[in-house]
Amino acid sequence: MKELVEYIVKSIVAEPDKVSITEENTDAGLVLKLEVAPDDKGRVIGKQGRVAEAMRTLLRVKGAKEEIRVRLEIV
Repeated sequence: MKELVEYIVKSIVAEPDKVSITEENTDAGLVLKLEVAPDDKGRVIGKQGRVAEAMRTLLRVKGAKEEIRVRLEIV
């Protein structure tokens, strides 16, 4: 899961070396925390949150196949 988000985000942002993703296993499932450079945060979220929502949808589909619940948080 982490690799998928990392690939998508690094192709969108202007500073790919500042992309950081951490995974946490909780009772509710897997939580991915995404950190990017302050100037790139708008690119990752997208207009009206469309890019972030698209990534969350992809994670939900992949999580459903692996039977785990996945959440993406943009820090």
